[in-house]
Amino acid sequence: MAAWNSVPLHVSYEVFGWFAFASWSISFYPQVILNFRRKSVVGLNFDFVLLNLTKHSSYLIYNASLYFSSTVHKQYRDKYGQKEMIPVAANDVAFSIHAVLLTAISLFQIAIYDRGSQKISKIAYGILLVTWTTAAVCFFVALHNHHWLWLISIFSGIQVCMTIIKYIPQAVMNFMRKSTEGWSIVNILLDFSGSIANYAQMSMQSIDQHSWVNFYGNIGKLLLSLVSVFFDIIFMCQHYLLYPVKKRKLEASPAHDNAKSSDTLFESV
Repeated sequence: MAAWNSVPLHVSYEVFGWFAFASWSISFYPQVILNFRRKSVVGLNFDFVLLNLTKHSSYLIYNASLYFSSTVHKQYRDKYGQKEMIPVAANDVAFSIHAVLLTAISLFQIAIYDRGSQKISKIAYGILLVTWTTAAVCFFVALHNHHWLWLISIFSGIQVCMTIIKYIPQAVMNFMRKSTEGWSIVNILLDFSGSIANYAQMSMQSIDQHSWVNFYGNIGKLLLSLVSVFFDIIFMCQHYLLYPVKKRKLEASPAHDNAKSSDTLFESV
């Protein structure tokens, strides 16, 4: 059983981990609040929300299994070494549970609030069909061979793919509309902070253990941070540089400004 060698690094690991949990968890609320205030989900891409739910559900399965299952622990150490630490922390499990709940709330808001002409695309439905069919097939293969570590690595791969895919519809929608109205930038700023803290947490464990197994043994967590940072930078550029609020105000009519003043005020936080 692996143990920490440095108390400061262990404390830093916990601090970064729970900071990431707080940042990522809070990041869901600005969009939910914005939807509630506007009684509208126009501007929020529905494909993003649906793919995001699949992503976080897969990540929850991975984190919970690797954190709680003694069988998975044994298979992990048989593969990477008996002295290696399990690369999933309590904050990872807590975040996944919270993320699934909040994403489900966003999906519920899509069902009850004004949607305009927006709808979930057939491509998104197709992606979900392929994803969960693949997961089901892999489950029965693992059930026969008891390769549970391999199975949860599949779910980790699913969450990485969903992380890459889910941001694209929203980025394209912002580009087509030349606006980020209806899409909370606070969500992105918090997501960016959480991703940096997540990467820092992994680094603390690797430095303490003098091993990089923590990274390639949990490649899903690493790619989650890197992909999120990449797209967060794109969204920040869209909001602050390409389609800034001040520019939209100048181009809008006075009547249009008055009608949407409360929305743009919240969005520009």
